[in-house]
Formats: sequence, structure tokens, C-alpha cells
Amino acid sequence: MEPALKGRPDGRELDLDPRLDRSLDGGMQQIGGINGRVADAPSNNWVYRILPPWLWPYAQLARWDRPIGWQLLMWPCFWSAAMAANAAVPLRQFSGSQLIFQLVLYFIGSVAMRGAGCTYNDLVDHKIDMEVARTRSRPLPAGKVTRRQAWIFLIIQALVGLVVLLQFNDFAIPLGIASLAIVAAYPFMKRITNWPQFVLGLAFSWGALMGWAVEFGDLDGPAIMLYIGSILWVIGYDTIYAHQDKEDDAIVGVRSTARLFGDNTKMWLTGLYGGTLVCFAIAFASAQVPMPALAGLIAAGAHMARQIIRLDINDPDQCLRLFKSNNQVGWLIFLGLIGGALWVALKPLL
Repeated sequence: MEPALKGRPDGRELDLDPRLDRSLDGGMQQIGGINGRVADAPSNNWVYRILPPWLWPYAQLARWDRPIGWQLLMWPCFWSAAMAANAAVPLRQFSGSQLIFQLVLYFIGSVAMRGAGCTYNDLVDHKIDMEVARTRSRPLPAGKVTRRQAWIFLIIQALVGLVVLLQFNDFAIPLGIASLAIVAAYPFMKRITNWPQFVLGLAFSWGALMGWAVEFGDLDGPAIMLYIGSILWVIGYDTIYAHQDKEDDAIVGVRSTARLFGDNTKMWLTGLYGGTLVCFAIAFASAQVPMPALAGLIAAGAHMARQIIRLDINDPDQCLRLFKSNNQVGWLIFLGLIGGALWVALKPLL
């Protein structure tokens, strides 16, 4: 995972001397033989302010200094849980405290499994990362951790994810475990298909199934439609992200929808994001989510349209900003669903 999202060089190359790290403002840091950051990570992140230097390479493996990955992994979980809450209120099955507990678990699980996925991806892509300017300063190609250390760290993160998963019902546990097959396959897809973003969508959208399964112990139409819509959303935003790397990807033979769509990217994004909104609307209607939730969906649609209008596929910095802005899409849809649940819960009192 971001489970392994990739970008392209941003022009900020690290010094060859492993004892020195050039920060974004041009300053230098002496870090006792440990390179303080990777080329595409912020130097002022909490990781470098709080954690001891010997932990920095592990934080970089897990991408703790780049939270957008776990945020995008988390949103389908949050949406599904909130949509299920809307459906549970009329059945008198809704519990606010239980929903909050589940959201905390999804947060912890998203951070742990995104970190595990990124670590796994770096192990698989070790040689490729050495050939790409933006990624050759990552812990494995830079020699800051060994492959054995990376595997141990991966297992620790996976065990945290397993502890989270075991808090759920007997239907949701095997459902969550099933996602690991997709996660394991994803890093190899960029070598054999122009659609690795589709496989990433299958993995990153799995939470759209989990929230509903945890609430009802089953999978129904609303969860399926939410999952399909989320897959389309992931393909869209990761295509924007992949445009950062298209030149290096072409050199090393990595495939992507960014290279496939090329100058037609905006047209494809219109279809992908439009399909996302249609699938979400169908999911909400099937779950009998009330009208207030549609306000969040409409706002998210406006945000997606803004991404398409502003996109310049040849401006890597802008591509990165637009990609990260999808966290706002997550918030808009989630807050709309929470508003819908509150509307249903409080309506008898009004």
C-alpha cells in the first residue's frame, strides 16, 4: 500500500554523504550517520521532532511522516460504518458509543495496515526504487535498514492489524483476512498491467465492505455499491498521483493508468469520479440514508470537479496537492453520513 503509492522526482535530491540531510529550506542536519528524511517527505514532520533518530527509517517505511495514505485507506471504513449506522437507526440497532469504538479501531487498523503494506511494497520494489530519483533515498535502497529488519517490522504492524480485526464479528474477521491476497498481489501489478490502480482500488476500498459487515454480519447491496464507487475513486486519485512518476516509470518499465490515459486523463477522471458519485448515491438510497447525507455527497462532487478542472498532468507539485486534497472528499462524505444518522435519530424528538 501506499499500500504503495508512487510519485516522481521533485528535484530535491539528497546529498550522497549519508551523514548529511538537506531539508526543504536548504539547511543541513548532522544525524550521526542516519539520513534524516527521504526525498519526497517533509522534514518538519512530528516523526523527526519526537522519535529518536534510530526509529526514523522505520517511520519512513510505514510512511508515518506522510499521513495521506492511511487517511485514504480509512475513509471507506468510516463511510461504511456511518452508512450502516444510518440503516441501523430505524431498526433500533444503533449505538453511538459502539460506532465511536469502531471508528477508533478503523483508525488504528488503517495506520497499521497502511504501514505494513508500504513496508511490503518497499521490499518488493527494492530494486525499482533504486532506479527512481524520488524513491532511492527510502530506507531500503538507501541501506538504512536491512531486508530482515524490514520483514520483522512488517510482521509487527500486521499483528497490530490482526488485534484490531479480532475485535469484530465472526463474519467480518475472515472478510478482513481475505483482503490480504489483494494487498500481496498489488506491488506486482505495475509490472504486468496498465491498471495497477484498479488493484490498488480493490485493496484500499475494502473498508467499504467492513463497516457494513461489522454492523450487520453480512454483505448487502449498499456495501457492494459503496465498494464499487470507492474503487473508481481510488483509480481516479491515484492516476493523478501517478502522473508525478510517469517519466521515470517509462524508463524502468512501470505501468500505470497515468501512462495509459495520458492526455485524455481529464476525460477518464470525469468518468471515474462521475461513476463514484452515482455508485455512492445508489448505495445511500439502498441503505435509506436521509437527504442530509446527500449534501456531503454533492459537496464532494464539487470538490472532484474542481480537481479535474485545475489538473495539469505535467505539474508534479500540483498533482501531489490535488491527490492529497482527496482527504477533504473523505471528510465531506463522512460528515454528510453522520449528519444523516443524527437526523434520523433526532427526528422523533423534533
